Amino acid sequence: MIIRTEQDVTTAVLSELEGAADPRFREVMSAFVRHLHAFAREVELSEAEFQAAIRTLVAIGRHTSDTHNEAVLMAGSLGFSQLICLINNNAGREAVETTANLLGPFWRMHSPPTENGASIVRSPTPGPPLFVSARVVDEAGAAIAQAEVDVWQSSPEGLYEQQDETQAEMNLRGKLTTDGQGRFGFRSVLPAGYPIPIDGPVGELLAAQGRHNMRPAHLHFLIYKPGHKTLVSQVYVNGAPYLDSDVQFGVTEALVGDYVRHEPGEPAPADDVEGEWYTLDKTFAMLPGEARLPVPPIK
Repeated sequence: MIIRTEQDVTTAVLSELEGAADPRFREVMSAFVRHLHAFAREVELSEAEFQAAIRTLVAIGRHTSDTHNEAVLMAGSLGFSQLICLINNNAGREAVETTANLLGPFWRMHSPPTENGASIVRSPTPGPPLFVSARVVDEAGAAIAQAEVDVWQSSPEGLYEQQDETQAEMNLRGKLTTDGQGRFGFRSVLPAGYPIPIDGPVGELLAAQGRHNMRPAHLHFLIYKPGHKTLVSQVYVNGAPYLDSDVQFGVTEALVGDYVRHEPGEPAPADDVEGEWYTLDKTFAMLPGEARLPVPPIK
């Protein structure tokens, strides 16, 4: 159609979308166009602001690489990732808090197979030892055996292995399998909070809001078993700084773990432990659904 007024623009775009063969694509894109156009009208977006927005989108692409995903970082910093997570998990199950959480920008495929009880520390990584014991169950509390569990974390210095040339390949990463009682466990070191990168558009966003760029300390989990919806989770360290102001809005009450500190000299699960050490016990509940792995944000 020939455009006569600014209202005609929205009508024309929506009309063209009616020809889309995929009904879900048509539904999503039509809603996106309506809300996007309504947003521009509500704030009376200037041409200069529009051009700045385009530059930001381009910059997000330029700052994304094999080891860093600026788009994921931006979605988290706007609370959009957490919103999508909560919309898609635990719907209609208000009585049971979801253990789902953000994937984050640092998950990698093909973590090293790791025996239950073994260590995921693959190069010298100073820090208090951490012994994790966890269980995977269904909605009724029954054990889920033979589930694959990816685990990954930052070092006590707040760096993931691909960010730190001093760490070995796949350090602090592992893939475990639940036993007949749905249990798995491993040894690691206590994770630390860390700053997200601010050398790109996300940094500009945070600076404009006067926000810090810190995440609280946490462990990552990705649990996969056919017949169940793939569960992505994070378990945050109780008492850690920034729990109530996570730059990625990821902390929920259900995922603040009970990391128990043990005094030096207290008997530990391993003979080589010196000084303080920690334990974490956690139960993860999986929902029925499609077992599907996400696209890795980094290679």
